[in-house]
Amino acid sequence: MSDGTVALREGEQVDADALLAWLAQARPELVPAGARLLIRQFPAGFSNLTYRVTVEHAHGQQAIVLRRPPRGVKAGIAHDMGREHGILTALNARGVPVPKPLARCDDAAVIGAPFYLMEHVNGVILRGSLPALFTGDAAAMTGTLAALSRTFVQTLAQLHAVDVSVEPLASLGRPDGYVARQVQGWTKRWLASRTDAVPALDWAAAWLDAHRPPDRGTTLVHNDFKLDNLVLEPDLSRVRAILDWEMATIGDPLMDLGTSLAYWVEAGDAPIFRALGLGITALPGNMTRAELVQAYGAYRGVDVSDAPFYYAFGLFKVAVIAQQIYARHVQGLTSDPRFAVLGAVVKALGVAAQQAAERGRV
Repeated sequence: MSDGTVALREGEQVDADALLAWLAQARPELVPAGARLLIRQFPAGFSNLTYRVTVEHAHGQQAIVLRRPPRGVKAGIAHDMGREHGILTALNARGVPVPKPLARCDDAAVIGAPFYLMEHVNGVILRGSLPALFTGDAAAMTGTLAALSRTFVQTLAQLHAVDVSVEPLASLGRPDGYVARQVQGWTKRWLASRTDAVPALDWAAAWLDAHRPPDRGTTLVHNDFKLDNLVLEPDLSRVRAILDWEMATIGDPLMDLGTSLAYWVEAGDAPIFRALGLGITALPGNMTRAELVQAYGAYRGVDVSDAPFYYAFGLFKVAVIAQQIYARHVQGLTSDPRFAVLGAVVKALGVAAQQAAERGRV
C-alpha cells in the first residue's frame, strides 16, 4: 500500500541534516549511529505541513511523522506546535486513539519553524476513493460504508465523553460563551482574509450572529473531525488514530458536530465539494447528514433539534478556513496547485450555508 507521500514541495523543504543533528541531541534513541533521514511530504492537508521521516540505519528503518506550520501564517493556536504536542500527550495518556508524540522543538532556527514529531500510525486514510478491496463488490461496499458511518459518529460521541475537568485539557479554552465567540471569531477571520466578494458568506455571518442558540455543555472539541482525519484498519472496521488536533479546544460539542456535517458530502450536493476529497461519504451505504445527526443525538442522549444552525455554522467555518488558505495562494505564499480552486469552493460553501439557514435542515 502506498504511503501517499510526495517529494517535498518548493518552499516547504526540511533540512534533513539539521533535523538529524537535533535528533541526535534531543532523542538519540530514535537515530542510531550512522542513521540517515529520508523525508517526504504528505500532500493532502491544507494547513500545517506534515512529513514522513524515514530513519534508515544498519538494522533497518523506522518511520516517524513531523508537523510544522506553513509559511506566511500569523501566530495562533492553529499553528502552535507546542500546544498540539501537549494535546496529543494528554489524550494518549487517557487512551484516546491518537499518534504517540515523540519529541518537540520550539527553536525555529533548526528547520525554519517550530515542529514536533509523533509516531507513524499505519492504516488507511480515505481520501477521494475507496481501497480497491471494496470497489468490485457493491453489496460489500454498501455494508462497509454503513458500518463506517456508525463508527464515525460513535467515535465523535466518545471524544465528547472524554473527561476535560483535569489539566492540561481543562485549560485548552474558555467554554463560557463559546458559541458567540466562535461565530464572531470566524466572522472576523472572514473579513480579514477576504479577497473577493461573497455575498452569501456575508449573509450567513449576519444570520449566525442573530440566531445563536445557548451553549449546550462543555466537552473536548476536535474542531476538524472528518473522515480523512481518521486512520482506519485496512478493512475500515476500527479507528486506529485521530489526526490533526491543531484546533482542538473545549466548548460546545454541537459546534464540533456542525463542522463534521459540513464535511459530510451527500450525492445531491454541488459537485465542487468533491474537490475537498470527501466524496466517499456520498456513496451508497453512508448515513445522510440527517441520519448522522439523529445517531449522534441517540449516542449522547442530547437534543439535536438546532442541528441546522450548527450545520450552517460548520459550512461558514469551513468556507473561512478555505478562504484563509486561498488568500495565502493569492499572495504567493504557497506553491501548492490545489489551492487555486479554493476561491470557487469558498463561494459554493457560502451558498450552501445560506441555503441551510433558509431551509432549516441539514
